[in-house]
Parts: sequence; C-alpha cells; structure tokens
Amino acid sequence: MKEVPIEKIKELRQRTGSGILDCKQALIEANGDVDKAIEILRKKGIAKAEKKLERPTTEGVIEAYIHPGERLGVLVEVNCETDFVARNPEFRRFVRDIAMQIAATDPLAITPEDLPPQIIERERKIYEEQLKDSGKPKEVIEKIIQGKLQKFYEEVCLLKQAFIKNPEKTVEVYLKEQIAKFGENIKIKRFARFKIGE
Repeated sequence: MKEVPIEKIKELRQRTGSGILDCKQALIEANGDVDKAIEILRKKGIAKAEKKLERPTTEGVIEAYIHPGERLGVLVEVNCETDFVARNPEFRRFVRDIAMQIAATDPLAITPEDLPPQIIERERKIYEEQLKDSGKPKEVIEKIIQGKLQKFYEEVCLLKQAFIKNPEKTVEVYLKEQIAKFGENIKIKRFARFKIGE
C-alpha cells in the first residue's frame, strides 16, 4: 500500500498520539488496517522505551490513594525526567493507576531483584520440599522450581503483575507504554501500603 487516506492517518493519530509520519508508515506496513497499525506502533514504542531506561529521573510525583471506606491507603513515588511530564494530567493518571494497583494487589516489591533474598530462599525451600519425593531428575526439579518462582514473582512483584485495568498486559508493559508515549524514562521508585489493623 503506497497511499494512505488522510482520514485513517487522523484516526490512528487520535487513537495513539503518535506523529503523522509514524502513523503513515505504520498504516503502509499494516496495509491500511488501523488495528494492525496500532500494534506496530506499540511494538516500536516499547522498543524505543527500552533504550530510555538508563536515563536519569529527577522529577516526578508522589501520589496518595485512599480506598473508599478509608481503611486502606497507598503512597507511591513515580519519577520522570522533566517537570513538564510530571505535571501532565495523563502522567498523573498513570501514577494513580499504579497506586490503585498497589492497593488492589499488595505487592511485596517492585521487581524480583528488590525482594529480600530470605523470601526467595523460603519459597525455594517450600518448592524443594514439595518435589523431593517426586522421583524426577535433579535438572527437571530445578526447572519446575524456576517456573514456580516465576509464578511467585507474578503475584508479589509489582512490575510482573497483571495490570488490574487490563490483565492482558503486565504493569511492566503498561510502564513501557508510558515511557514510549512521553519519550522519557519513568521509574516507579518506591511505595508504602497501609491497611487498618495490619
């Protein structure tokens, strides 16, 4: 497809916020299919986002989220590169989504690397105990343990969790989409979750 109708470019631009040339290129690649073009733009954006992960983040916001009933609250700090992005309402919405995610899922850490080693060791010992009489070879048992640890990380590590507003993607993918959208590195720095009686 060489020529793309301007209406389709406008629609794609409206739905993704991408530049006109990027939209046109994606539509040519997708043979005029807007949904396919969105997928192409998402993939390219996430690839670009990976490159931004090393850049310093010295701006940002702290969001406080109090769940209805006032028995559960979250404080979260999310950093970005510029004050311009920190003040953007869409960035604020993203930070609020992260606070709500923490309230809903009660993660222990942001990434698996942030988990205390004793917690990982405890889980590993539980899995070893479960499998010790299975009669499986040692390398098979190790693979099973690694798989169980990955599942554990998906439950207790914020970035590995399924995003509550769209379980088709992880919080990590949602974060990378924001990095691609704003063209800046964004980091979820720290959080605290408070619940009455805990």
